[in-house]
Amino acid sequence: MKRLFTALCICVAVICSALPATAKKNDVIDPVTGQRVKTGWNFGPLPAVGYNTDLGFQAGALCDIYYYGDGSQYPDYVHKFSAEASYYTKGSGVFHLFYDSKHLIPKVRMTAAATYMLNRKYSFFGFNGAASPYYKDMDANRDTRTAFYNIERNYLRVLTDFQGKIKGPFGWAAGVAFKWFDIDDINLKNYDSHNTLYRNYIEQGIIDPDEINGGMHFEFKAGVVYDTRDHEAAPSRGIWTEVCFIGSPDLFHGRSNYLKFAAHFRQYLPVWDNRIVFAYHLAYQGTVAGNAPFYVQQDIATLYLRQVNSEGLGSINTVRGTLYNRMIGDGYAWANIEMRFRLVSFKFIRQNWYVATNPFFDMGAVVQPFRLERMKAAAGAVVDGQNRDLLYAGNGEKLHMSAGLGVKLVMNNNFIISVEGAVPLSKQDGPFGMNIGLNYIF
Repeated sequence: MKRLFTALCICVAVICSALPATAKKNDVIDPVTGQRVKTGWNFGPLPAVGYNTDLGFQAGALCDIYYYGDGSQYPDYVHKFSAEASYYTKGSGVFHLFYDSKHLIPKVRMTAAATYMLNRKYSFFGFNGAASPYYKDMDANRDTRTAFYNIERNYLRVLTDFQGKIKGPFGWAAGVAFKWFDIDDINLKNYDSHNTLYRNYIEQGIIDPDEINGGMHFEFKAGVVYDTRDHEAAPSRGIWTEVCFIGSPDLFHGRSNYLKFAAHFRQYLPVWDNRIVFAYHLAYQGTVAGNAPFYVQQDIATLYLRQVNSEGLGSINTVRGTLYNRMIGDGYAWANIEMRFRLVSFKFIRQNWYVATNPFFDMGAVVQPFRLERMKAAAGAVVDGQNRDLLYAGNGEKLHMSAGLGVKLVMNNNFIISVEGAVPLSKQDGPFGMNIGLNYIF
């Protein structure tokens, strides 16, 4: 119901976005594109209202705010602000602030975000992808009080990243983040909080005692960037590559120091001007040293948050349509391939618009197992009196794949309303997934 209502509310956001439009006398027309060059402030609001049986009623809104200045940077912006606040009456919610600019600090791009997410029904499907079996009848079911694959998680993230030029398209990147994870059993009255995969992992020693309830970490980031995109929000040509190390000295506990390596390669190839673009994304992230606790393994390092969540593998950001956090490991690789078709461009309520679609194919897998030997040792453990093995599937990881279609409504080349749905190619990865949000995932 939430997604349906949000889709209906898009029309409200479209109308509201016209409110801050620049006065007609200040309009400037680009002689090449024929588009109205945007100046000053521009807003893209989107309401979030819905209902979930377990979480209650939802109320909130999200908004992208752009400042184009005198328009000389258009379609790039001078400053971008994003805000999202959404709360369910039974305790879950998202509160997010985001800022991005290449002009606040001379010759340096600064990106900052503060996010607090309360999730009373967070997905936890175990470690190592296909090595963890998935049984649909054990998924959240009020009638049987089953929530085998759920936990409660509260998450606070505050980060600041900086990027600067080295020479030409090459640049440097550095950043710091503070992350706080609060993990517990699911605590919703209609579900059994004791018979969960999380609780069984604790009892079998797969989750260590000092990480049961989460923890706090500082993460430091350093790397290089190569960027030749013609436009950031929806490129039609160019390459965008990031390579970075992420290290956490664990100043609070001293037991979970780790160093991760992340690499992303994205290329955008024009097939027909900017109307048809072939785009693909190849990525890897893995632990190269130390001992990363289980609750940080799904975090994806990125220099620019395109979504409030930056997690995987599974759903939204990585292998779309699959179960959220289906593949957790010490290292994983994935790929996204899509064709982007710009269907129609038009002017409406004094804004530049176009509609696009993007059929896509995603794939990914855990390539560095995480505590696999502990899972094997727990194989055959009796869980809730059942004969089937709920902790280990008896086989290794495999390639997880999905195929789907997205539709985009784009305002002023930057504010992108996205609707995407995908079907996993294996029933072990879920039946179907849909997401309504903002931006292309890469």
